Amino acid sequence: MTDTRQLDPEAAEGLNSLYRRYAGWLDGRLRAHVDPDRAADVVQDTYLRAAPYRIGDIRHPRAFLLRIAMNLVRDESRRARRQSLAAEPAALAEAASQADQLLLKQIVVTMPPLYRDVFVLSRFGGMTYAEIAAARGLNVKTVEWRISKALEHCVARLDD
Repeated sequence: MTDTRQLDPEAAEGLNSLYRRYAGWLDGRLRAHVDPDRAADVVQDTYLRAAPYRIGDIRHPRAFLLRIAMNLVRDESRRARRQSLAAEPAALAEAASQADQLLLKQIVVTMPPLYRDVFVLSRFGGMTYAEIAAARGLNVKTVEWRISKALEHCVARLDD
């Protein structure tokens, strides 16, 4: 939401005078830290931040403006760093997830067919042991035993 308060004419003239006098200097100083387009934006933002202050009370205008501008640059840098750090775990999790899926596929492919069939139906097909037993014409205990052997196979391959 934007602040729509109006400056009184005297304050607006003081701010305009400050801008005309120091904007070029401030832009030049900022270009040592950020690209020219960003420097121009920061100069504008600096004067927006300076607007609430009484210009007559500012004893060292260059120091005042430079402090505001550098704080804006620093704040933006921190914000960008936080955003990139927040994005990194998601990217790492996605890469880890893909690596885990590939490893699981390799393990399942090397599993004996007797165990693989019930394992895939249970873990990927979402079927219960009773449903697998009925679908394959097996005893539920046999399905349980084959699943346990399939899991042992997975653990053994993960330990390799």
